[in-house]
Amino acid sequence: MQHTPEPGKSPRTPTPEELHLVGLVPLLEPFYRKAAVRGLMPAPLREAMESQGLTPRHGAVLPHLLTGPPLTVGEIAARLRISLPTASELVGGLSRAGIVKRAEDPANRRRILVSLAEEYRVPLEIFIGRRIEPLLRALDGLTPGEREGFLAGLTAWVREVKG
Repeated sequence: MQHTPEPGKSPRTPTPEELHLVGLVPLLEPFYRKAAVRGLMPAPLREAMESQGLTPRHGAVLPHLLTGPPLTVGEIAARLRISLPTASELVGGLSRAGIVKRAEDPANRRRILVSLAEEYRVPLEIFIGRRIEPLLRALDGLTPGEREGFLAGLTAWVREVKG
């Protein structure tokens, strides 16, 4: 079903089911408040983030560095669907805080690889575990098809919001 209004036309009126969904979204807001996030963050990670004035946007980089090989700034930009300069700025802040390390790629000296500083690995794993717990409990109650639909819907919503 197409929901994008035609140029020059007003957006369509949401259905009652869609209005119910829109009413649920603000109920998630307290989960994202700084105080709630801060309370779940282990002290070493919280202190590093706060001392450098880092934001949730900086934090969004970190889960991508937790598993797998180091990433280039370009790969981080692609994963987060942000511009290269924005990704570079985020990595720079995380590097100044000592949360990530930057190193030359031995295979291509022009590329810089970004990895999680080892001393922040466990605090980040603890934090992500705490943050994701409510979502995992919710997903546990869904069938595989419902999970697939939830992921598809959430991915589509993020794509639309990011334009």
